[in-house]
Amino acid sequence: MKNLLFSAALICSFSLAKAQPPKGPATPGTVYGANLTATSATPIAELPAMLAKNDSINVAIEAKVLEVCPKKGCWVKLQVNDSTTAFVKMKGYAFFVPVDLEGKTILLEGVAKVSTTSVERLRHYAEDAKKSKEEIEAITQPKKEISLLASGIKVK
Repeated sequence: MKNLLFSAALICSFSLAKAQPPKGPATPGTVYGANLTATSATPIAELPAMLAKNDSINVAIEAKVLEVCPKKGCWVKLQVNDSTTAFVKMKGYAFFVPVDLEGKTILLEGVAKVSTTSVERLRHYAEDAKKSKEEIEAITQPKKEISLLASGIKVK
């Protein structure tokens, strides 16, 4: 009986420790994840040139949010320029952002790199974004894109 109670308590503590989607709106000045330490931020449009010289870099960037995972805010797409977007995941899956962050400008600290996203992963993200079955099935090629692993995000 003791073991059963201990096991139940352990399971509950692990489920409570998991990051939960934030409640309420994304208001200016609100920080998600770690507090930002940078004193200035680079416009995200400069990121492709920075990544041309390095495999991965620590960055503090300013960007506009195009899309947020509608399920729980576990990923974000950012506008880099007219033809490029960047995909952001949260470091250690430790925090999420509100869905209404879409359209807002953010400051982000994290690690940026160019990566190739598999068809399976792209389809998973499309399902998260509630895309149609046809749109999901149309994904047949992996995608090379800028990816960021955010340690902290601040609403500007």
